[in-house]
Amino acid sequence: MQKKNKKPVIGLLGAIASGKSTVAKELQTRGCAVIDADTIAKDFLKLEEIKRQIRSRFGDAVFDDSGAVNRAKLADVVFDDPKAVQAINAIIHPPVMYKVLELMEQYQDDPGVKAVVLDVPLLLEVGWEKRCDKLIFVRCDEQKRWRRIEKRGFFDKNQLKKREIFQISLDKKEKISHYILNNNDDLSELTRQIGEIFPALINKE
Repeated sequence: MQKKNKKPVIGLLGAIASGKSTVAKELQTRGCAVIDADTIAKDFLKLEEIKRQIRSRFGDAVFDDSGAVNRAKLADVVFDDPKAVQAINAIIHPPVMYKVLELMEQYQDDPGVKAVVLDVPLLLEVGWEKRCDKLIFVRCDEQKRWRRIEKRGFFDKNQLKKREIFQISLDKKEKISHYILNNNDDLSELTRQIGEIFPALINKE
């Protein structure tokens, strides 16, 4: 049984580069606290203990000359092997999720926060939808998502497909969501949709 939240916890679902972070930023401007698990994970990758575990499992090849984890090289190794995915998740997920929980409790006690938004890449995959009061699915066409990825230069189409193999289907994510946002137009249209559902999002009833 999950602890009952004082304030609504909103989980974001959607494909890679669908615009979840954009939705999170817009909700933040409306008084919500956003917990970005990817940013937390990046910070943990700088810790010596985490780096030691990664080096022990994946070797020196996933580090750069300065001794920092090269996230692109690590992803290349990890997403070629299901066992490697499990291994990196075992290293990084526990401390990240503990920090997310810590922040959730902190924001629940903050009178200035209207709701807590979880921008957690594998929210459904790790079962954290159970901690959410509301789920938002951000719908975006594959071509538009790919143009964003190309522009940012994060990874190629092959790498995108590899990453998505390890994720629950978009159909299932959309089906369990309470609200669906269409992010195939411009930012103003996305903002308009968020404005329409916002009163219901922060209502605990």
